[in-house]
Order: sequence, then C-alpha cells, then structure tokens
Amino acid sequence: MSTYHYTESGLANVYIEGLVPFKDDDGDEVIHIPAINELHHAIAQGIVCHDKGMSPAELRFLRTEMGLTQTELAQMVHRDKQAVGRWERGEFPMDGVIETVVRRLAIERLELENVPGGIEKLAKSSVHSSEIQPININHSKGNYALAA
Repeated sequence: MSTYHYTESGLANVYIEGLVPFKDDDGDEVIHIPAINELHHAIAQGIVCHDKGMSPAELRFLRTEMGLTQTELAQMVHRDKQAVGRWERGEFPMDGVIETVVRRLAIERLELENVPGGIEKLAKSSVHSSEIQPININHSKGNYALAA
C-alpha cells in the first residue's frame, strides 16, 4: 500500500492511505477508489476542519458538494455571483467572516461532524493563507477517515 495523490477531486492537496493497487487486463497497476461519495464527505470534513484558510479549489469543492451554484452561494453570503467566481479563481481572497459562514453551511448541508471548538475555531481558522494544508485520509475496512 502506498499513498495515492487524489487529484481527480479537483484538489491538489488530498492524499489517501490504504488503497490497494491491482493489475488490470493489460498488466498496468491501477487504483480503484470505492465509495466516492463517502470519500468526498471525508474531504469536505477535512476542508472544514483544517487550520488554514480555504483555498479557491477547496471553496469550489465545498460549493459543488453542497449542490450550490455560484449564484446561490452568493445570495447566502450577500455578495454577487462575480465575487464567488473571483474567490474560486483565486483572483481575490474571501473575507474571513464569509469563509466562516461557508464552513458552517457545509457542516449543516453535508451533515459533517461539528468542529471541536465550534464557531470560534472555525473563525480562527478562516484566515487567508498562501499555505495549502494537506488533507490526509485513511481508507480502512471500507471506510474513509481523516488521518490524525
């Protein structure tokens, strides 16, 4: 078993431990990723819980996982659609208060676990940062969980 860099999610910072590669009919080593919905749920939990500001790609990931258009998210945070697009393209950093609301919204809409420390922790983590925090996930016995 090795670490699989899961870029198929649109995120460059997701790594999965515990996936077992197998050989396909041509003899090439491939990775099968079971239960994509559960994996994406774990990724969303990782985004909401991490201590760094959300990257543009992470915002896009959460928005799409929540089933929201840019317009719908913009209405919820009292901004226009163009602002959401700019945040997702990294043209302009998202305000910390809005990021805190997006994290809390994701917890509710995606039925994620509450973050220890609650809204205070979310607010402290919602500070723009150029540092991307890796999201490490373990796959064991058919389940996905954030690595400690």
